[in-house]
Amino acid sequence: MRVALIITRSDAVGGAQIHVRDLAQALKEDGHDPVVLAGERGPLFGMLDDVGVEHRALSMVRELSPLRDLGAIIELRRQLSVLRPDVVALHSSKAGILGRLAARKLGLPVVFTAHGWAFATSKNGVREKTYLWLERLCARHCDGIITVSEHARRLALENGVGTPDLVRTIHNGVPDVLPRLQSEPGVFPPRIVVVARLQPPKDYGTLFAALTNLRALPWSLRWIGDGPRRVHAERLAARLGLHGRVTFSGSSVTVDDELSRAQVFVLTSLHEGFPLSILEAMRAGLPVVATDVGGIPESVDHGRTGLLVAPQDETSLTEALGRLLQDAALRKDMGAAGRTRYERKFDVARQYAATLRFYREVAAR
Repeated sequence: MRVALIITRSDAVGGAQIHVRDLAQALKEDGHDPVVLAGERGPLFGMLDDVGVEHRALSMVRELSPLRDLGAIIELRRQLSVLRPDVVALHSSKAGILGRLAARKLGLPVVFTAHGWAFATSKNGVREKTYLWLERLCARHCDGIITVSEHARRLALENGVGTPDLVRTIHNGVPDVLPRLQSEPGVFPPRIVVVARLQPPKDYGTLFAALTNLRALPWSLRWIGDGPRRVHAERLAARLGLHGRVTFSGSSVTVDDELSRAQVFVLTSLHEGFPLSILEAMRAGLPVVATDVGGIPESVDHGRTGLLVAPQDETSLTEALGRLLQDAALRKDMGAAGRTRYERKFDVARQYAATLRFYREVAAR
């Protein structure tokens, strides 16, 4: 199959970009012909070069901009008319909307993967209503919608986006790593690791507040990831007396190596889709502490592979972290259970097989 994968941005690397990279690589290795189209020119293209996947830059931008969006639709239509893919696979809200408008005019089969619903996460009422109206409209003009969690599927159907036969859940997956990259959760003193961009919806404020309550315990935290709020986060950590215990490494380090050296993984968010970082932590055999939002409860088995807390709940977060920091045996048990859960449910091969099967169903129609 020739598959055109379209995503809004290549200049910022998050879960959606990694998802597209892994999917395109799997298609290529399986003998198919993927090509990735993305806005701007950024790190995603370098990752695609590394795995030998064709890519093309678009003038698409993330924010709503009627004039530029119209130009992006025309550009997409021109590119797709040349590529003539068997399936157009759309990722992220803006690409999902513009891509469907472009592809339907050409009569091409279209599948949209929702990594998160913009209408459910925006704090701007006008923007939220606009995206909801657009998603309802565009759902009528595609052949399939993939949600990365059951929570996202329910959210779509409850808000009139698509129909039960159109929307299918395929959980995210991540490739396995070498055995040497498995962590040792029982090591003392424990190191906490966070893998996340420093921007909303990541809630570093509540995490740092919880850690100030645990200063009497021996621990360190390493934040992996960059973003527009990095300077603010560094200043907050220093102001709370966490300088030297909380360090920021940006995005230049190797995530797999950092996970292998950690003992606890943490992700505190106000909302989420189905974060790959949690799957990567489970793959490394780490216990997970995360907020009980979005699709996270579908990956973390509370009390078995990790601990879930309510968002912005400093007290519960302090208790969860304190429990794991003080109990090496519990860290080891939860980490091992998480590794087993990853192997059974979240290996990328399962995600790829289910996605390819759906693409073929859509193309056959």
